[in-house]
Amino acid sequence: MKSLFCLVVLMTATIAHAANTQPNFVVFLVDDLGFMDIGANNPNCFYETPNIDALSDSGMRFTNGYAANPVCSPTRYSLMTGKYPTRVQATNFFSGKRSGKFNPAPLNSKMPLDEVTIAQALKEKGYATFFAGKWHLGETEEYFPQNRGFDVNIGGHSGGGPYTGKKYFAPFKNPQIKQESPEGDHLPDRLARETAHFIDEHQEQPFLAYLSFYSVHTPLIGRPDLVEKYKLKAASVSGQEFASEEQVFGDQPRQVRILQKHAVYAAMVEAMDLAVGKVLKQLEDTGLADNTVVVFTSDNGGLSTSEGSPTSNLPLRGGKGWIYEGGIREPWIVRYPGVTTPGAVSDVPICSIDLFPTIAAAADVTIDHQVDGIDLRPALEGQTLDREALYWHYPHYSNQGGIPGGAIRMGDFKLIERYEDGRIHLYNLQDDIGERIDLAEKMPEQANRMRTQLHQWYQSVDAKFLSEKDGLTPWKP
Repeated sequence: MKSLFCLVVLMTATIAHAANTQPNFVVFLVDDLGFMDIGANNPNCFYETPNIDALSDSGMRFTNGYAANPVCSPTRYSLMTGKYPTRVQATNFFSGKRSGKFNPAPLNSKMPLDEVTIAQALKEKGYATFFAGKWHLGETEEYFPQNRGFDVNIGGHSGGGPYTGKKYFAPFKNPQIKQESPEGDHLPDRLARETAHFIDEHQEQPFLAYLSFYSVHTPLIGRPDLVEKYKLKAASVSGQEFASEEQVFGDQPRQVRILQKHAVYAAMVEAMDLAVGKVLKQLEDTGLADNTVVVFTSDNGGLSTSEGSPTSNLPLRGGKGWIYEGGIREPWIVRYPGVTTPGAVSDVPICSIDLFPTIAAAADVTIDHQVDGIDLRPALEGQTLDREALYWHYPHYSNQGGIPGGAIRMGDFKLIERYEDGRIHLYNLQDDIGERIDLAEKMPEQANRMRTQLHQWYQSVDAKFLSEKDGLTPWKP
C-alpha cells in the first residue's frame, strides 16, 4: 500500500508538471561577487563554491558576461527592465553623490514607476512572482518589490546592505521580513529557505523566483565555523596581498588586493553557495529542474580597493566602482533545459540588460516597449549575437576610488573615456585582459571609430556628465 501511495503521488505530480508547459525561472543575483570569486571561473579560487560550479557544469558559463554598471543599483535596474540605467540617470548606487575634483552628474535614486519590470511582464502570462533579499531601487514603499510586480517580497527595501539588527544574523529587524527568525539564524540561509518554500508551494503554476542576496556585500561578517575553516586555509597561502592602484580622489595612497585569502569573505562566499545549493536541490526534489531556467550572476565586480578590500579580481584590473574589467565583468551562468548544453562555455559578450528580453522570449511575452538588451537564446544555443557593441556610463566618483568615465566594447576591443579630462585608453582584451597596454596612440583609427560610436550612444540615451566645481570646468563630449 505504501508503494502504491508513493506511485500515485508521483504520477499526480508528473501530471501537474506536464500540464504546466511554461518554463519557470530562478534568478540568483549575488551582491559584489567578483568574476574570479567562483571555482568555475578560477581554478585557483581560494573560496569554495561547489554548488555554483555544479550549476556551471549543468548549463552554460559565459566568460565575457557583464554588469551594466560597476555599482549595484544601476545594474539592478537594468536586470529588472532590460534597459541601460543611463536612460533614467540611475547611474550610481542609490543615493551616491560623492564629489571629487568636479561635481558628479545628476542622479535619479529610484526606478521610475512607469518602468515595466520582468515580474510585471510575467504576471501578464499567469506567473507567480517572488522576490527575496536586496532591492535598493527606491527609498519608499511604492518602489519596493511588492509594488513592482512581485507577489511576495522577503527583505527587499531601500537599504543597500543588511545594516539593521544583527546584520547577517537574526534578529535582522528588516522592515520587509515580517516574521523574524530565531536568534542567530543566518540571512543567506533564511532567504534560501523562503525561496525553496515558494517553489514548493507553486509547483503547479509557472513562477519567477528572484533570489537577490545581500551577500557578499559589507559588513564583512561570516558564520564563525566557516571563518575558522578559512583562517586555517589562509595560513597556508603565501604571497604579496596588496599592490598600488591609481589615485582618483583623496590624498591617501590607494591599494588593491591581489591575493585571495580573506577568511571572513571566504566564509560569506561559501555560505552564499550553500544557499544556492538549497534552492537548486528544491528544484530537483520537486521534479521542476527540467522545466526551470536558472540564471546566476552578480551586480558588479568584487570589492578590491576599499571597505576592507576583501577579494582579488586578478588578472582583471580594478574592482567594484571601476569601469575596468574587475568592476564590470561578472560571473554569468545560464541553465536552460533543452537549449543549453551541459558544461558549455561561451565567450560571447552579454550584459545584465539581456536578462529581461531573454526571460520574456522564453515565456512567450511580447515586449511592446523599448529595451536595450537582446534575447540570448542564439548564444545559449552556441551561436553569436547580432550586436555590435556594449556600453557603460559612470559619471561619478565611486566609494571605491573608480574614475568617472565611460566605456564601449566592440569585439575584442574596449575603449575607456575619462570624464575629468577626456583622455581615452584602448585595450585589446583578448591579448591584455588586465588592461595595461594602451593602444590608443598605436591604433588611432580604431580608437576614433569607437569613440565616435560611444558619443553617439551618449546622445541616444541622454547621458549626463560631470559639472563645474570651485570654478573648475570638466571636459564635455
